[in-house]
Amino acid sequence: MPVKKTDVAAVLATLKKLADKKTREEMGTRYGIHTKKAFGIPMAKMLKLSKELGRSHELALALWKTGWYEARMVACMVDEPGRVTPKQMDQWCKDFDNWGICDTVCFKLFDQVPMALEKAAKWAKSKEEFVKRGGFALLACVALHNKSLPDKPFLELLPLVETGAADERNFVKKGVSWALRGMAMRSAELRAEVLALSEQLAASDEAGKRWVGKDVLRQVGKR
Repeated sequence: MPVKKTDVAAVLATLKKLADKKTREEMGTRYGIHTKKAFGIPMAKMLKLSKELGRSHELALALWKTGWYEARMVACMVDEPGRVTPKQMDQWCKDFDNWGICDTVCFKLFDQVPMALEKAAKWAKSKEEFVKRGGFALLACVALHNKSLPDKPFLELLPLVETGAADERNFVKKGVSWALRGMAMRSAELRAEVLALSEQLAASDEAGKRWVGKDVLRQVGKR
């Protein structure tokens, strides 16, 4: 059933009431979230609103189209994973313009979709900063949340992660590190493979790879 325009208007009106000037200012200055259309709402309030709204794929699509940061955050929280299509995933990923929306969509929604690893591998090869970040963020989220998958698909993606580590852009390399750390938590075998790769990266002459390797070694527990 198509969502009513009044429903979208009501959600936007609620978001506007929840807006906080300080939160809006801190999005960029404190958290590095830069986006043109944002009200400035704490995550806790967006989570509360999404629970009150309940699940609705149609509402999610409509909220995403508004372009508002908070509306898109709520959209990924109310969407129905089973109804998300590959086309939708690509369309939303192209709209990623900051790490906040990128990571939340992957963490709250996309990692529950069957083709998640396929999309992660595709986006990780992109030249666009936040599309590429999305690829590694999604890989991290699947590694952390989908415990039913075997190690094999993650082991097969390690060469792609190694290639991504060469990207020195801040949000990309942090996404690569997150992906490796997520994989290291799955099993003893994956942890060993991740640590071995991280040792190689840490010794690299390339700044991006060296940063990723050291970051993973530090946070996974081997210095």
